[in-house]
Amino acid sequence: MAASSPSLSASLRTLPTRVPSPRRLPPYIPLTSQSVLPNPLVCSCRPKRASVIGVNSKKFDFKATSSMAETATEKGKGKSQVFDSEEDLAVSLAKYTADLSDKFAKERGAFTVVLSGGSLIKSLRKLVEPPYIDSVDWSKWHVFWVDERVVPKDHPDSNYLLAYDGLLSKLPILPGNVYPINDALSAEGAADDYETCVKHLVKNGVIDFSETSGFPKFDLMLLGMGPDGHVASLFPGHPLLQEKKQWVAFIKDSPKPPPERITFTFPVINSSAHIALVVAGAGKAHPVQVTLGNGQNSEMLPVQMVSPEGELTWFLDKEAASKL
Repeated sequence: MAASSPSLSASLRTLPTRVPSPRRLPPYIPLTSQSVLPNPLVCSCRPKRASVIGVNSKKFDFKATSSMAETATEKGKGKSQVFDSEEDLAVSLAKYTADLSDKFAKERGAFTVVLSGGSLIKSLRKLVEPPYIDSVDWSKWHVFWVDERVVPKDHPDSNYLLAYDGLLSKLPILPGNVYPINDALSAEGAADDYETCVKHLVKNGVIDFSETSGFPKFDLMLLGMGPDGHVASLFPGHPLLQEKKQWVAFIKDSPKPPPERITFTFPVINSSAHIALVVAGAGKAHPVQVTLGNGQNSEMLPVQMVSPEGELTWFLDKEAASKL
């Protein structure tokens, strides 16, 4: 695996001219075993020139409503927002995401979004509805995954397939701006390949770079959380929690099936400009209490290690926040 270094030039010193990339299937083609290409594509990893799609210069103001209680939490824990229902959560999450999309599209000419699996995709469903489907500049979006299971893209366990079915197939994001892993490789090979592609996109300016940490700085990382407090594929007690150098790591012994996965490491996660932690359901109330309240746990939970150099915002429904 490639190690990071204090400067971008150092970390990219050995980058080859032509970079193997995660295969980027257009999210508009229904996935079948026949549609998955047998060989990985060579990554151009260059920003695409495209006509503007439905740009609306009006910013989406993110305001509290009567269905939301907003509180500032202890320093380092970000701010938390508790909603009466998951539906209210989804409405506000869409406004929050669209607002950041508008901000970064204007400031950087690109918006880098990192997705996770689980229930997060369902919570993003309002983005495919008016006004966002017509007003967000989807041509500026570049979509990545914080973690992925090393399975074919048409496998039920694939985070790509989950995002395709629930989100990507319904949005006019440029096909070349969607970056799934190369599932033809081993877990270790797929992690190396994904890190190489991310480094190339940092070099080309598509992904921002944190001079503070020496890691890529994604504009928005949308994270879910498991009932055990795991985020991405970083599980309680696993050695990868302490990884400090790699951008992308592989895991072959995930306590949650399937066992083989790749994942961004905490240095990458915590270099993000914005992180939204989206948590719904009573089954996740304990790790929320441990992280934001006065709950106790026998060991540090991975979610407690989420501490970005940018802004952290919790989106909670009342069931997830029931022990606060």
